[in-house]
Amino acid sequence: MPEVTEQIEKAIEENVEPQDASGGSITDHDPKDAYLDDLKSKINFDAIGKSNARHAYDAIYGTGRGYLDKILRDHGVEVETLHDWRDVTFGGKAPEPGEGHLDELKQSVIEKKLTLGLATDGDGDRFGIIDSNGEFITPNQLIALLTDYLAESRGWSLGVARSVATTHMVDRVAKSRDLELHETPVGFKFIGRLINEDKIILGGEESAGLSIRGHYPEKDGIIACLLAAEAVAVRGKSLTEQLDELYRRVGKLESGRIGVKLTGDVAAKLKEKLAEQPTEIGGRKVENINRLDGVKFLFENDAWMLMRPSGTEPMVRIYAESENRDELAKLLDDGKQYLLG
Repeated sequence: MPEVTEQIEKAIEENVEPQDASGGSITDHDPKDAYLDDLKSKINFDAIGKSNARHAYDAIYGTGRGYLDKILRDHGVEVETLHDWRDVTFGGKAPEPGEGHLDELKQSVIEKKLTLGLATDGDGDRFGIIDSNGEFITPNQLIALLTDYLAESRGWSLGVARSVATTHMVDRVAKSRDLELHETPVGFKFIGRLINEDKIILGGEESAGLSIRGHYPEKDGIIACLLAAEAVAVRGKSLTEQLDELYRRVGKLESGRIGVKLTGDVAAKLKEKLAEQPTEIGGRKVENINRLDGVKFLFENDAWMLMRPSGTEPMVRIYAESENRDELAKLLDDGKQYLLG
């Protein structure tokens, strides 16, 4: 958390010697068996095993291999594993579990009529899901769906957390299930603190990070995939069918994101631009402005737009959400024009 990293930064700046400079020691530790055993208390493997589900798992050459597929097989689930060997080049592509990186997984699901295609990224903390119809389930969709599923299946009545950039579908599910909503800055550490404090049943970020009550206070792609498999097994419906039911109950929101490169002109006026207090953007009345992380403009009918400088690239990310896909495209374009204007 910031209060800890600030102390470390201060010590580095002041060249403070550690209290114990003897050198310490290094001990090898393999957490695999303990981790997999812990999952047994958090996932309904009996239901998954009895559902006759058949899954494919794309490890993307990463650290998830031998974890997600193993524990499913240990409970009698048929799993086809893709890219389950070590390749330091990750097959020549970024080890991302996004839709554009899961073509082979999608092909396996469709051709073999599998229940789900599951994927984790290079270090196993983010997830990617392909439904039985070959459709990619977005992180925003899964976070909202699993919030609803956990409230229903576990009977948990604590809050739910999402980052400022994550879908307001979570807000609608929370309201329908009478759960308190926590909005956090971008960065899973803020959600992790709420997990440590036992204030939430689930916390998620649109970048495919998710964890749940009683689990580690860090995003975990493996447990996210297992919860998706459990929801399908317990409810006896595909994720797409479950989403359709959820939309009928709470309504549907379309979300998207674009990036605007920080050229010299944009960078020079960025701080001033984000400090403005516009009353309308693209003809839409701004009903509220949220400055929790970046600047978020809230419009009527749950539409919103967030502008936030990237912490890793010379770019401003623009996120938006609306009840209509065409309106979403216009929101994103209007945000870009506003930023460049």
